[in-house]
Amino acid sequence: MNWETISSLATAGGTLVLAVATFASVRSANRAARTSEAAARIAERSLMAGLRPVLVTSRLQDARQKTQFQEGNYLTVDGGRAAFELTADVVYMAMSLRNVGTGLGVLHGWHMCAGGQFERVHPPLEDFTDQVRDIFLAPDDTGAWSGAFRDPAAPAFQLAAAAIKDGRQLTMHLLYGDFEGGQRMITQFNIRRAGESWLTSAARHYNVDRPEPRAAPPGQNYPASPAPDDQDQDASG
Repeated sequence: MNWETISSLATAGGTLVLAVATFASVRSANRAARTSEAAARIAERSLMAGLRPVLVTSRLQDARQKTQFQEGNYLTVDGGRAAFELTADVVYMAMSLRNVGTGLGVLHGWHMCAGGQFERVHPPLEDFTDQVRDIFLAPDDTGAWSGAFRDPAAPAFQLAAAAIKDGRQLTMHLLYGDFEGGQRMITQFNIRRAGESWLTSAARHYNVDRPEPRAAPPGQNYPASPAPDDQDQDASG
């Protein structure tokens, strides 16, 4: 074997070693990048979990809440319950809530209808009534939602008033998110008459930013409700 052959083999061997080293380096870098991306996703999810509110019905032993409406009226509601007051012009509503999540909850809107909701669907977001002002619920604390119907000629007013007078079941959907306006959720509450009280229970939670569970088409798969223009709410709800 002459020196030219030895030199060529040495060069080839060096090139092979360099290629193997480069491949190993690139593979290690890709693995580190994937690890870094996974760590970033985990960190982001951990951060979001720390901001996430989860609203449920409050406990029966929780303190009584008191909320004021724009007319100056007050409505008190006990733990684990809803409260209603009917007048000729207004249907006042309130519900006691507890935030069992780790983040501050901000209520954005509501949708109430007569009857029970059994399909795993929620009303379309455009059917929700916006809160006139945000309602805040601190983590691991209680608060009260409030709202009102104010147009006696509207179907919403008439349906709500008739159901409350008859003591029939009601379904309430509350739309809320974290204090940054993200992580939007809908919690469905069932409201049933029990003697002189209205007991509430959190039935389902929907992640608004995920395609499932789907939103029901208007007037289908959830109790019939009027268009948003027929609804009104008070200064606090």
